[in-house]
Amino acid sequence: MLSLLLPPTCGVCRSPGPSPCSRCASELLPAAEAPAPAGLESCRALIAYEGTGRLLVTALKYRNHRDVLDRIAGPLAMLADPSAVDVVTWAPTTESRRRDRGFDQARLLAGAVASALRRPCRRLLDRLPGHPQTGKGVLERLRGPSFTARSVVGLRVLVVDDVVTTGSTLSRAAAALQREGATAVHGLALARTARTGSAAVERAGRVSRRPGRAQVWPASGRRSG
Repeated sequence: MLSLLLPPTCGVCRSPGPSPCSRCASELLPAAEAPAPAGLESCRALIAYEGTGRLLVTALKYRNHRDVLDRIAGPLAMLADPSAVDVVTWAPTTESRRRDRGFDQARLLAGAVASALRRPCRRLLDRLPGHPQTGKGVLERLRGPSFTARSVVGLRVLVVDDVVTTGSTLSRAAAALQREGATAVHGLALARTARTGSAAVERAGRVSRRPGRAQVWPASGRRSG
């Protein structure tokens, strides 16, 4: 009901209209190239986690600006090859963060991506107790969180997260899924930080292709074709 009473606003600049607005979307930078973390066949990210890109992630993650999904789901999904994916899942946040926010931003992203790819979205990972990655230094992040996975024998899995920094979260997620029978694991994130790419978690020669430009402003979020 509240959404019917309040006009939509941009999650970045809070101007009236869609989120992100055309001006803010034009300021988004494409994510830089980086080798895929160990255990992943590929790892793609849409935007750079800096400037307007960081504000966009913050709007979704901390202010529950879910309307950004309408405009970014399509472009984000276009970075994945649907013919190489059987099921989409997400790297869950900590239980305390989920309770505090009332939602898991990675789950929201995964659901939107799965819909655009026309693939099922399932909860395949459980995060074991531990501290959030947010605010940790690079060396602390390299240890990554720990996950358990449900049976995925013979499946190719796409794991979605909000931000990739060292890649340790996706790498740990991939390891858990592979232990339960996944034949291939791909990673996909909304944003990538400039620090992504530590040799401790990368696999040499696995380089993610860089998109020509972060296309986050189309009127339709549907995947073309």
